Amino acid sequence: MSELCSVNEEFKENYLNSYFETLNVSNDDETDWSRMIIRALEFHDFSNCKSLLDMIDDRDFVFKYKHELERKFKEMVAWFLNVKMGISSRPIPPVAPDNRRIDLLVLYVIVERDGGYRSVTNDNLWPAIAKDMGYEYQDGEFMRIIYAMYLDVLIYYYRRMLINNWRMS
Repeated sequence: MSELCSVNEEFKENYLNSYFETLNVSNDDETDWSRMIIRALEFHDFSNCKSLLDMIDDRDFVFKYKHELERKFKEMVAWFLNVKMGISSRPIPPVAPDNRRIDLLVLYVIVERDGGYRSVTNDNLWPAIAKDMGYEYQDGEFMRIIYAMYLDVLIYYYRRMLINNWRMS
């Protein structure tokens, strides 16, 4: 298992380094490269989504760059739904019944922390997910539906791309 992890980490590091070198990040006033890389991300194909999702794997990184990542995550979901899937009828960000905007990045991070969509569903953790996001326990089913409508297929593509890239290396 450790050999698989090291191969995966090596691939991730090599892929991300080569990807970031191609980004247009020239700004002499900016010294924070991570912030510049996040801002320079554009979504033209799914590899761009993969790059952002790979960055979000690091929870410390998410904490440090939360505001930039929230904006990019929203852009990514919009690109994925509107362009890749051809769905333009869903508001981004989604809105809860009490008119509060649902932070899709926070929803994604919390669900991933708890094992992903299937695990959260099988373990009936959606009420706890809702509570962790500042909603009531009874909003759990609503959060499950939002995750399914906005993120589930995107994450499926991401995981499939990881598996296919691992097989190719």
